[in-house]
Amino acid sequence: MELEIIQSKIYEIRGYKVMLDRDLAEMYGVETKVLNQAIKRNYDRFEGEDFMFQLTKEELEILRSQFVTSRWGGTRYLPIAFTELGVAMLSSVLSSKTAIQINRGIMRAFITIRQLVLNAPVDRVGELQNEMKELKQCIEEMFADQNDINEDTRMQLDIISQSLAELQSKKKEETPRRPVGYVIPKEGLTSI
Repeated sequence: MELEIIQSKIYEIRGYKVMLDRDLAEMYGVETKVLNQAIKRNYDRFEGEDFMFQLTKEELEILRSQFVTSRWGGTRYLPIAFTELGVAMLSSVLSSKTAIQINRGIMRAFITIRQLVLNAPVDRVGELQNEMKELKQCIEEMFADQNDINEDTRMQLDIISQSLAELQSKKKEETPRRPVGYVIPKEGLTSI
């Protein structure tokens, strides 16, 4: 059986990754009633919620609501959920070749899911936050450099302005300027 098909039948209920008795029975090629009878005959192997537990009506309704079309019609009994340990224990109860092959596939599916959870894809939000911090720091450094340049530029402009003012005052103090244009002499005007 394909890994994806098995993975699609693994649900998270009560914090456990589980498979339901009806899905397991379908995979093993037996009726759900037959599977559950085998469990009852070997109940001491499955004691504890970490092996198996029966769903509540509320859990079943939540599970049904996850599907557009309900795969479960009216059921007389609430389904039994088997954890990874419970599915592994099933291999000791069901010993047909089909059951062994199916159990191998199921165990591989559980391991694949566990590895996906443990080796979660890279945290994209965390990466973006780090990149934003680096970008912000770079921009702040650029503004600091620009402020330094602006301060230096202001100082240089002040020095230039001061030098120009000094040059202008020196020029005014030096020699008087000769008038430009036609100048009529004040003395010695003679008429012809």
